[in-house]
Amino acid sequence: MSTPVTESAPIAARPLSRHKRSTKVRRQRVRAAWVFLAPMLVVLVLVAGWPLLRTFYFSFTDASLSDLSDTLFIGLENYLVYEEGRWYGVLADPIWWRAVWNTVYFSVVSVSLEVVFGIIVALVLNAEFKGRTLVRAAVLIPWAIPTIVSAQMWAWMLNDQFGIINHLLMALGIIASPIAWTANASYSMWAVIMVDVWKATPFVALLVLAALQMLPKDCYEAAEVDGIHPVRVFFRVTLPLITPALMVAVIFRLLDALRVFDVIYVLTSNSTSTMSMSIYARQQLVEFQDVGYGSAASTLLFLIIALVTIAYLYVGRNQLKLGGD
Repeated sequence: MSTPVTESAPIAARPLSRHKRSTKVRRQRVRAAWVFLAPMLVVLVLVAGWPLLRTFYFSFTDASLSDLSDTLFIGLENYLVYEEGRWYGVLADPIWWRAVWNTVYFSVVSVSLEVVFGIIVALVLNAEFKGRTLVRAAVLIPWAIPTIVSAQMWAWMLNDQFGIINHLLMALGIIASPIAWTANASYSMWAVIMVDVWKATPFVALLVLAALQMLPKDCYEAAEVDGIHPVRVFFRVTLPLITPALMVAVIFRLLDALRVFDVIYVLTSNSTSTMSMSIYARQQLVEFQDVGYGSAASTLLFLIIALVTIAYLYVGRNQLKLGGD
């Protein structure tokens, strides 16, 4: 009886050829992706990269806004220099460090409040009730209003002479006399934070609501059958599942808060009690016309935001890995 001969070579060659085809297709897709991304990258380099490089360059010069062509390279003098027994430069300016503290304080407090209120609003909007669609649309109105418009609107309402906020508080007997919310150093920072929280909370709520809509219903049905308290379900089930969406919301809001300019400038202008790093850089560049000094402040602002972003992404990625394990 003859034994059939099997051809093993073609069979072994099939997976290899399939692998080659998949590799070729992957290379074609990568090549096509770069072709489509190339115009956008070129525009990004021209719009963002070139001004950023010029800012770095000007930070090492004595450039003035009156004549940018007549500049002299001075090294790190705009950042820090020791002359005649004293330190000079941005890093030696107490107003700069006050601006750094104001920015960090504003960012931490406002983003924290926005996350808390955003989660609460998202949970309410995720529940089923009559008129939910209308309420969802109404909640997004503060976020849809341009920041300059909303800041100016709140500046009028917080005015100590004709503002409606003081009028309502006095009518309710909470205060005895009008308060200059944006002019008083004791209240100005909290007034700015309140306006920013009112403006940005819908953005956080929108991202959290999108995450809530994607959650599986089985977990909640099982928890309801077992009689588990809703608060415990939120901290044990809901919050871990929406953590990725919260991380995205926090990083976007944190970046916006660290470079905040418009809402603070409209409400309090150049007040030292609320001055942010962006307002400090603008003051040096425009009002004092010191492009070199202002560029140094802008460069430090860029480095601080970059370091915060890298640290946050690193910590967030490790937390996600630990959660997945």
